[in-house]
Amino acid sequence: MVRAIQPQELVDSTVMDNSGSKIGKVGTVYLADDTRRPEWVTVKTGLFGQKESFVPLQGAGMENDGLHVQVAKDQVSDAPRIDAGGHLSEKESVELYKYYGLPAPRAGDGEKAGNRGRDAAAGGAAGGAAGGAAGRGREAAMGGTAGRGHATGQETGGRHEASGTGDVVRSEERLRVGTEEVETGRVRLRKYVVTEDEQVTVPVTHEEVRVEREPITDAKAAGKAEIGEAEQDVVLHAEKPVVQKETVPVERVRLGTEQVTEEQTVQGKVRKEQIDIDDDTKRGKKS
Repeated sequence: MVRAIQPQELVDSTVMDNSGSKIGKVGTVYLADDTRRPEWVTVKTGLFGQKESFVPLQGAGMENDGLHVQVAKDQVSDAPRIDAGGHLSEKESVELYKYYGLPAPRAGDGEKAGNRGRDAAAGGAAGGAAGGAAGRGREAAMGGTAGRGHATGQETGGRHEASGTGDVVRSEERLRVGTEEVETGRVRLRKYVVTEDEQVTVPVTHEEVRVEREPITDAKAAGKAEIGEAEQDVVLHAEKPVVQKETVPVERVRLGTEQVTEEQTVQGKVRKEQIDIDDDTKRGKKS
């Protein structure tokens, strides 16, 4: 169900384009000087949310899964890079409306003379008819937190000038953390030769003499018997181990790298402004 857009709900909300694709996270909300209503947001995109692009809130709606805008993701990625420094000038506002092909708000739509952005007021007649009609200054209503992931942190919040009598703007510094790639060392792969003893058991065979006796039972088959001396030689054989060496490949070794993600905590000192109220009307009164 679509809900009414509240400025405090926009910061760090997920932004979806007109097709339902995620664009990024809201970084800063910009309010119209006259109505004080949200009119632009910056969307944090890219690695660790370091890139911010302006997105119009015309036709946008807040739903359960985030802020749905009426522009395409590619349009946001290619939007003009504008560093508003906490405020949009008339010229910058007209440039953005023209890029997105959206009609700029008219000067008569609730805008009060003299209550326009400081850049527009300083421009005077140089702003032109188009600038005077649609290029109202936009004030950064609030700052968001930096993108979460492989690095975490916070970015500087949006700033705006005091627009009413008695307003005091309180500012503070916030940490903005990113990462950079540095060389941490070198690894070299080399091979060398070592000598070691190796034992292998090999089965070997050899011949031995065995005396065989066979009785003669047929005297005629044996022939004429004689008494005398005789000799018979038998050659014996045996196997012996023979060692030969050959070189064979056994494995292939190479060096490779892999990405390992871990979390590190960083810290730094930031300055914050504090506000004290000194009411001299209450001095001397007893409670």
